[in-house]
Amino acid sequence: MSVFNDIGSLMQSGLRMADMARVFSTQGMKMILDGILGKSLNAPERLRATFEELGATYIKLGQLIASAPGLFPSEFVEEMQKCLDSVAPLSFSTIRKVMRKEFGGREDQLFASIEEKPIASASIAQVHGARLATGEDVVIKVQRPGIESKLTADLNLLYLAAAVFDRFAPSLFKTSLKGIVEDFHRTLMEEVDFIKEATNIEEFADFLDKIGEKGVMVPRVYRHATTLRVLTMERLYGVSLADLNSIRKYVKDPELTLVTALNTWFQSLAICGFFHADVHAGNLMVLTDGRVAFIDFGIVGRFEKKIWFALMNMMEALATSNFGLLAKSLVEMNATNREVDIKKFARQLEEIFVNFNRFGEQILVEGIIDEAQINKMLAKLVEVSEQNGLKIPREFALLFKQMLYFDRYIRLLAPDLDIMNPDIIKIYPDKNIFSDVKFLGKE
Repeated sequence: MSVFNDIGSLMQSGLRMADMARVFSTQGMKMILDGILGKSLNAPERLRATFEELGATYIKLGQLIASAPGLFPSEFVEEMQKCLDSVAPLSFSTIRKVMRKEFGGREDQLFASIEEKPIASASIAQVHGARLATGEDVVIKVQRPGIESKLTADLNLLYLAAAVFDRFAPSLFKTSLKGIVEDFHRTLMEEVDFIKEATNIEEFADFLDKIGEKGVMVPRVYRHATTLRVLTMERLYGVSLADLNSIRKYVKDPELTLVTALNTWFQSLAICGFFHADVHAGNLMVLTDGRVAFIDFGIVGRFEKKIWFALMNMMEALATSNFGLLAKSLVEMNATNREVDIKKFARQLEEIFVNFNRFGEQILVEGIIDEAQINKMLAKLVEVSEQNGLKIPREFALLFKQMLYFDRYIRLLAPDLDIMNPDIIKIYPDKNIFSDVKFLGKE
């Protein structure tokens, strides 16, 4: 990652630094005032509020902290779960200006109509309903103007700060902060590349064709109306996978619908070589025709062949509650100079999972997935792994979090099933991915 490539980025970084100083000083004064008034001083809460005020980069950084238990203190990890990626919407005239620039003034030829009121407004992009000139209903994901240069300025400053900490205070953190910022930079730049997201969607669609799964879909991408900063997709109508009452309007068997989504996601690891890395309830839909839809492919995970084989063993271990195999699989994912006591490690893992299942009902709060509880389990898993000389890769943490999402969906939609029980995959015996699978992803 290069820093301050030109005079323009240097000037922008200087202006951004002044803005950051203003925000941090304002939040600092609020903390001092809280102390004077006798209110509790909550550093994680103040930092989250600061991140939300600073905007896109720092909101995403908060989400990174929330998804990386073990790298950061647990109280910060828990607080960053509340980091809201929702901001005041841009005016429709601003959205039209972005589209005019991206399409070279041809947007009126591409779209018959565009809804002025946004469907959603987040830190990086805003979503509007529209209709193509050819008549199809679509959604348009439009990037906020100037967001990429703003992200670059922020990342330059974060990289500089990380380099200083790594140089002068290396013992404060468990890993290289520069490495974290570089990984964050790569992930964030992929998220603002809508051509890349379109490719991810189409790759998943190809995978569905390969396995012949007609009960699952992704939105069609309209490439002729898609650019680096504007993504046009088929508009889907349905409800969240976690909305049990609404699901029953469209499917007779919510349990079977859930298992279809679960098996499809598991198989994508084997067929695609990558997986959807953000399967929260907003990104899994049950459509009005009963099909399951995966949406929002801005974040995906990929694994190399060695890790993939260990993952296959891990899935079998989870399905059969074989904690010895789970411990061995985690060891195979890591390079360690220490001799790991597999039996001891397995006992520690079993204790984590037993406790997690014991309090499983508490993880569902009014039918909503409680991410704080999921992250507590991940933090414990990371802690136990580190005690045994292992480091859990971030991609694995992403993968494991998705598996825990599905575990919670099962508790909500199909409480008689257990993600650790192989009966889940017996509903589709011809789709058992735990045997006779071949690695078809990238070496």
